[in-house]
Amino acid sequence: MVWLLAARAEARAEAVLPVAPSSGGAAQNGFTDAVAFGFSPVASGVENTKALQRAVDQGGTIVVGRAGIYPVAGTVYLGSHTSLIFGNGVYLKKVAESGPFSHVLLNKGALTRTYDEGITVEGLQIMVNGVDARMFKEAYGLHGQLAFFYVKDLVIRHFRCLDLGRLQYGIQVCTFEDLLIDDVIIKGLKDGVHLGCGRRFTIRHGVFQTADDAVALNAHDYAVGNPELGWIEDGVVEDCHDLADAGKPIGYFCRILAGAWMDWRPGMEVQQSDTVVSDGRLYRVQAKPDGTIYKSLSQPQHVSGSQVLDGINWGVVQTNVTYTAGVRNVVFRDIFLEKPRTAFSIHFDTGRYSRSYYPGAAIPMQQQLVFDDIRVLYTEKTDFLAVGTPVDVVTIVNSSFRNNTIEFHGNRAMPDYLKTTVNLVGCVFREPGTLDLLVNSVPKKLVTLKTTASVTVAGDFKARVVPGEGKIAVESDLPGLGKK
Repeated sequence: MVWLLAARAEARAEAVLPVAPSSGGAAQNGFTDAVAFGFSPVASGVENTKALQRAVDQGGTIVVGRAGIYPVAGTVYLGSHTSLIFGNGVYLKKVAESGPFSHVLLNKGALTRTYDEGITVEGLQIMVNGVDARMFKEAYGLHGQLAFFYVKDLVIRHFRCLDLGRLQYGIQVCTFEDLLIDDVIIKGLKDGVHLGCGRRFTIRHGVFQTADDAVALNAHDYAVGNPELGWIEDGVVEDCHDLADAGKPIGYFCRILAGAWMDWRPGMEVQQSDTVVSDGRLYRVQAKPDGTIYKSLSQPQHVSGSQVLDGINWGVVQTNVTYTAGVRNVVFRDIFLEKPRTAFSIHFDTGRYSRSYYPGAAIPMQQQLVFDDIRVLYTEKTDFLAVGTPVDVVTIVNSSFRNNTIEFHGNRAMPDYLKTTVNLVGCVFREPGTLDLLVNSVPKKLVTLKTTASVTVAGDFKARVVPGEGKIAVESDLPGLGKK
């Protein structure tokens, strides 16, 4: 670890050295110095926002090398083929000189839903400073402090934010391809890293202390949670720490959300966040989360923005039509869990804020989720994994259980949760006594549980399963389930 930290420090130092402030101009050795455009710790937030925008508009590599706290009073927009590198001791502090604003950085393509490519942000440290606001100026549902929407080949390295408020995520990325988030420390009240639809991603070397989710893979979401819907696939989340804090354990280390919806039809009943397909577009109900059920008689057909029909505010979401959303082909590896809460939740939302699954829609099957070397470091009783959607196979490898259960629970609208195989290989069970390893409360649910190469630490350990109104088929080497 020491050599890795040293290598990172050396790489960051090399990135900053060629652009020390100089009177010779803005660019040296292929780098652009933001200081030369007036970006300064002593400038106002408004002046700094304009200055940094002028610098990044040059494209290429832009560096802020002078240590200090730089006030910013608005969003700075990054274009394609731009690297923005902040040196050690550089902080961007949000200030409300011109009123509250959401994003510190956002890609330009988010405004037009056109892809930006080849963007790197390195060394960014954000001080939220109480400027915590959902403005939805650029896209409804987008509210990350650091946000990207419609982006390919994005790298975020060495990001720090230690004072998240209740309204905004630390990092939000939606509608993406090829994403790397590396070396982050995020603390506060809202989600640390929040992803919407996209493919090929890695989140690694993360330290989180968040009241809400550390990592959210929200293929479906509240209407205000993400600007688009679709599958999140082909990714890795590794070497991450979920730190304990003094607050009430809420949220999850990782939330894994699925959803499904239908074509609009006259007379259908909808609520806040419901989605329909109409005229080659997705529309969502954007209303107060008060539990109101609306009857839709007029078909939404507007091409942008929102329109009220039959008392329902329909917002246009996207033109790339899909009827299902979920997470598939994702590996979680080397996760250290200090906070006593449900570690991984695979579920639908059901409530006044959102119902992920519209009754009668196609059933979204989440697929091929692997949990490798997950370390539970607390002793309180919690769910290791809570499953509330159809999922084909869950594999848990080389992981450490304490007083932790795998739970299957239901959703009132879903007629069939289909079969799930849970495969535990080489797991260690550390607590004494009887553990309810797998508990089911879904009627007619079929689960196959297989355990091999298991290790029990306490001599009196026994595992048991609770099938409820479903059926659990067991092939196990654990005491109580098969091993004598």
